[in-house]
Amino acid sequence: MSLSKTPRHSESTTLNSLLEFRRCIGDSECLAFRMKTLELLPPAEMMYRALVNRDPSFEGIFYIGVRTTGIFCRPTCSAKKPARENVDFFATSSDALENGYRPCLRCHPLDPNARPPKLIERLRAEVERAPGGRLTDKELAALSIDPSTARRQFKRHYGMTFQAYHRARRMGLALSKVRQGDRVGDARNGSGFESESGFRDAFTKIFGGSPVNARSHAPLFAERIDSPLGPMIAVVDDEGLRLLEFIDRRATESELSILRKRLRTNVVPGKHRHLETVRSQLTDYFSGNKLEFDVPLAPVGSSFQLRAWKILQSIPVGETRSYSWMAKRLGDENARRAVGRANGTNMICIIIPCHRVIRADGTLCGYGGGLWRKKWLLDHEQRFAGVTRVAVT
Repeated sequence: MSLSKTPRHSESTTLNSLLEFRRCIGDSECLAFRMKTLELLPPAEMMYRALVNRDPSFEGIFYIGVRTTGIFCRPTCSAKKPARENVDFFATSSDALENGYRPCLRCHPLDPNARPPKLIERLRAEVERAPGGRLTDKELAALSIDPSTARRQFKRHYGMTFQAYHRARRMGLALSKVRQGDRVGDARNGSGFESESGFRDAFTKIFGGSPVNARSHAPLFAERIDSPLGPMIAVVDDEGLRLLEFIDRRATESELSILRKRLRTNVVPGKHRHLETVRSQLTDYFSGNKLEFDVPLAPVGSSFQLRAWKILQSIPVGETRSYSWMAKRLGDENARRAVGRANGTNMICIIIPCHRVIRADGTLCGYGGGLWRKKWLLDHEQRFAGVTRVAVT
C-alpha cells in the first residue's frame, strides 16, 4: 500500500496540529508541551511509508535516524531507504542530535528552507572532524573564525548556540549505543567516527574512561531517560542515585567530572537496578500517577550542601518555600546566597526538589534547567497533587 501525496482528512488534522507546535517550539511555554508534541507524532508505520514515498506533506513533522549509519534525515531525503528495523523517529532535530545522530549532508535536516551560510557549514564540518571534542574560542580564532560572529550566526540560523550544538553531539554520541552495553566496535559503528580510537577518545572525554577499561572497575552506571521536558541522564551505583540532570544543561558534563574525581571511578553507560527504578518512577511522576520518589539517593557534596539538600526533600509536593525559609532551617537567616549556591549545585533534579524554592515575593528564579522547566514542574505538581500551592517565607 502506498501513501498518498495528500494526507487524508484525519492525517491532515494531525499534521496541522504538529506544525503548529513546531512554529512555537522555540518558545519556553511551547517547550513545556513537548510531551504533547511526541504524542501527536503519526503512527510509526505511517511515517515509514511517508519516508519510502518521500512524501513532502510530512516535512517538518518528523525526522528519521538511521541506526546503521548514525545519520538523521528529513522524510523526503533522496538517499537509499533503510529497512524499517533500522529506523528511529524523532519529533525534532534536537531529539535526533541528542540521540547521537549527525545531520545528513544530502537533505540537510537542520536547514529545511535553505542552505546555511558558509560559516555555519564550516563550523559543522569542524565539529564532525572531532565530534567528541570541543572547539574553544582560541581554536576558532586560529581557524580565522571570529568566535562572536560564529555564536551570533549559529544562534540566528538554528535557534541554539554553537556550543549547545557541539554539546548535543558529544553527549548524543557518548550515550547512543554503548549505553546498551554493546561491544566497543558495535558502539563505534554508526557513531560518526572513522576509527575506534576516535570513539574511545570521545567516550573518555565525557565519561572519564574507555568503554573497555570502564567495565574492569566498579563504575558508575549511566542511562539516558526521555522526559516531556527533554532528555535526561541518570547516574547510579550500588549506593543509590548520584546524578539526575537534563542533558542540555551546560553544567551536566562538569558534574559528571566531579562525580568521577570525588568517587575515584568512571562512568559507563549500562544497566543497574537503581536505573530501572528511576526510569519507572519518573514515568509515574510525569504521568501524574505518583509524585513521590523512594529510589535510594546518594548525593555527593559538602556537609553544608548535604544539609541543604535534605531540607529540600522536606518540602511537600505542590508547595514552595523561600530561600529565607531554607536559610533559617540551616541556622543562619542571612545565608540566602549560600542556600542559592547549594541549590544550584544539586545534581539530582526533580527528586531533590530545588525547583520548589522561589523568592519570598513568589516569583521564580535560579533554576539551572531553565525557568520554563521550573514553572512546568511546579504547575504539574500542583495540578496532580490537588492542592493549592503554599508558599512559606
